[in-house]
Amino acid sequence: MALPASQQPFPASQQFDPQQFHAAQHAPYQNLASDWNRRQFLRVAGIGAGGWLTMLAHQLARADEAQKVSRHQPATAIILLWMQGGPSQLETFDPHPGTEIGGPTKSIPTATKGVKIAQGLEQTAEILDRMSLIRTVTSKEGDHERGTYTVKTGYRPLPAVVHPSLGAIVCHELPAPQTEIPRHISILPGQWPGRGGFLGDEYDAFKTFDPINPVPDVQSAVDENRQKQRLSDLEMLEKSFARGRERQAAETRNRDTMLAAKKMMGSKQLAAFDISKEPRELLAAYGNTEFGRSCLVARKLVQTGVRAVEVTLDGWDTHANNFEGVSNQLKILDPALATLIRDLEQHNLLDTTLVVWAGEFGRTPNINPFKGRDHWPHAFTVVTAGGGLKRGLVLGETDPGGGRKVPKSYSIADLHATFLSTLGINPKKELYSPFGQPVKLAEGTPLPELL
Repeated sequence: MALPASQQPFPASQQFDPQQFHAAQHAPYQNLASDWNRRQFLRVAGIGAGGWLTMLAHQLARADEAQKVSRHQPATAIILLWMQGGPSQLETFDPHPGTEIGGPTKSIPTATKGVKIAQGLEQTAEILDRMSLIRTVTSKEGDHERGTYTVKTGYRPLPAVVHPSLGAIVCHELPAPQTEIPRHISILPGQWPGRGGFLGDEYDAFKTFDPINPVPDVQSAVDENRQKQRLSDLEMLEKSFARGRERQAAETRNRDTMLAAKKMMGSKQLAAFDISKEPRELLAAYGNTEFGRSCLVARKLVQTGVRAVEVTLDGWDTHANNFEGVSNQLKILDPALATLIRDLEQHNLLDTTLVVWAGEFGRTPNINPFKGRDHWPHAFTVVTAGGGLKRGLVLGETDPGGGRKVPKSYSIADLHATFLSTLGINPKKELYSPFGQPVKLAEGTPLPELL
């Protein structure tokens, strides 16, 4: 509600732009005072002030020119590249060649000056300046299922409540009424794809598989006339069931689910899953593996209006033959990841699409007798790109001797708060579990280093 004219702090002609105020509302953790145009402040302060702010005026004007603060639109979608099994940070984005913990892994230079990543990620190295590495992410969960839950929801598992995954929260908080296909999608789903948790099953990820095959269960198994008759019979059955028990019928959400399924089956937006018409050169650039094809579909889905896509690359649980196993994984990952970033950029989608590369934890610095690495939740790497987050950063430094202690660690909860913030979602917002318990969307604090 606007203040009365007598209570407004500045004359109406000097009020800041409403669009700036709207942007500030979508970034609650930015300093509203610094976001407000300095020149407006100087003009207002100069009214009747006799020029007493001359020195400050010049300093602020120079700061305004130097900072060129970016007021980008909040991101509107997230793509989670999920490395199921826990990828070794030492063979991917945090190598320590020439050390005891580094093993035989070599490093290569990248587009980010002074930063090296593991050999085998040559294409990714070329575009690393579009990405940021958080090398000292910490978690208290070293079990696959619990670790997956923690990284995907931002919370450790609790017996009384099932938290929604990041993708489910994004879909809940950013409605997309024009999207006729599911807004939360898991491609090549692993054991524990993103769930709606206490938000409800309707926010569970829709599961689909290698895009070389049709999307399951969206084509009628009978001809059009018989399909219409079946739907008519189902409608009659639904009405009969609901008669006298409207509340119970509404709670089942069966009718809503049926209508959404009908809309999806007839939607032209299903073409986002179809790669048959994509150029061979583009498929080859992605690697033309099931993971690469799925990353291409992730870009197409975001372009269509889908809010959250999860693409899984399984096979990172390298307790034995770690170096050979990771080398094979990188042959799949490298072209797909690098091409996805380039493809999003070429379609003007990278600034509004947050890309996150993560697994449930990392791998131990020590190499076990089977030439493998075991579970290590103490300091592992998460990679970000796009979505309005800062690029070309490396946050955190791990101990080349393999110790657990690091100069600065970053929590999963803080990462979730950061991701929600760049998506224009207030991480401190509270929702209520089925038991009436208030639960924040994220219990951490956004990282100013990334925002």
